[in-house]
Amino acid sequence: MEKLLEMKRFLLPALVPVLLLMMLTVAHAGVRAESFSISPYLGGYTFFGREHLETRPVVGVRAGYNFTKNFGTEAVLDYIRTEGRAYSNIGDVDAINYHLDLLYHFMPDGPLVPYLAAGYGGHSREYHGGNDTTRGAFNYGGGIKYFLTDSIALRGDLRHLVMSHDDHTYHNLEYTVGADFLFGGVEQVAAAAQPEPPVAVEEAPIEPVPAAEPAPGHFKYCITLHGEFDIDQAVIRPEYRDEVAKVGDFMKKYPTTTAVIEGHTDNVGSVQHNLDLSQRRAEAVVTYLVENFGIDRSRLSAKGFGLSRPVADNATDEGRQKNRRIEAIIDCVFEVKEIQPPERLCITLVVDFDSGKSNIKEQYRDEIAKVGDYMKQYPTTTAVIEGHTDNVGGYEYNMKLSLERAKATVNYLVQNFGIDPSRLSAKGYGYTRRIAYNKTSEGRAKNRRINAVIDCVISK
Repeated sequence: MEKLLEMKRFLLPALVPVLLLMMLTVAHAGVRAESFSISPYLGGYTFFGREHLETRPVVGVRAGYNFTKNFGTEAVLDYIRTEGRAYSNIGDVDAINYHLDLLYHFMPDGPLVPYLAAGYGGHSREYHGGNDTTRGAFNYGGGIKYFLTDSIALRGDLRHLVMSHDDHTYHNLEYTVGADFLFGGVEQVAAAAQPEPPVAVEEAPIEPVPAAEPAPGHFKYCITLHGEFDIDQAVIRPEYRDEVAKVGDFMKKYPTTTAVIEGHTDNVGSVQHNLDLSQRRAEAVVTYLVENFGIDRSRLSAKGFGLSRPVADNATDEGRQKNRRIEAIIDCVFEVKEIQPPERLCITLVVDFDSGKSNIKEQYRDEIAKVGDYMKQYPTTTAVIEGHTDNVGGYEYNMKLSLERAKATVNYLVQNFGIDPSRLSAKGYGYTRRIAYNKTSEGRAKNRRINAVIDCVISK
């Protein structure tokens, strides 16, 4: 009974906060293959039989490596300060355990991971009255890990230690609680998702790629033309021609450019009526650019979207006015720093990340410099960095991964180009905005991309 009371006195202060944390925290994760771990712990240590030593606290640390999710190894070192029982004539004793163990994890994908362990090492004692000893010690037992995050777990462990000395066998019991900190390793979702998607799985048809989505090596300059057409008409008013001249002058100056002219309307009228009207107005702008600026018609195309892409609320006059607009999306293949920017610039950065990772490799830093140099040259610009992925892994996984990659790009621009963080924001879209089919490695590579959408508010 005294031993039980002693054990409760040692373990209760450690167990109470651990149990509270387990109740308050939602666990997710598990053991990762090829990961390292550090596990500090404390608990109790009991000496049985002819040991004649008192039960006392133990404190120690484990350093481990997980070869796979199931199998791992740990080097263990712990310390016990005890004393002889009242009738033993033994004084104070300092004891040290050191051993190498093998672990087998059951259900390693967590969050609750039970395991078995066994190993061999040494047990050394320093008696304050002399007669120091060292014994070989075999241990076995098990425990459980409860993952609070991807890399932190609570841990409980019970070990039976068996040692031999002077033709006698001795038995000790160690019971501990602590934390497990994981570093590195193979991401579980990424590792499980490497194989090609099954051929039988049909992807939904790809919607037309938005005109503002640039191809690698190209840039998209977007100019919104604000002006009024007469009701139900597609004739450009004289006062609107200066707006259209923004596009004409730009394309005359840079004869390698091409453009898509998009027409948009408010919601007054039927869907089909607005679709036809927006197409006629886009074509009217194309014709005006050909006839008044000498732009070759092969460099221009018209597309009407009707009321399907509003940028404001159609419930107000102001909102409807904003929705009645023409968008000119100009495709460029030259060095962007040489050009005075229009309203928006879209750049696709060719950045390939390791599977499941968000760190930027050295060879892709020139790509990000396109955005950094441009924003340094035009300090009033702001940008949204968009992260996109293929469909390897689940929805939540890819949304999180795409946001992490966008944030990594933002941080790189801040740290290496001195861009103020207030000028940048990160947005993750996962695999929701694919530009190619994911059933081939080439298609997945196109979908794994970073887009920089730069707002160009230039002081005149």
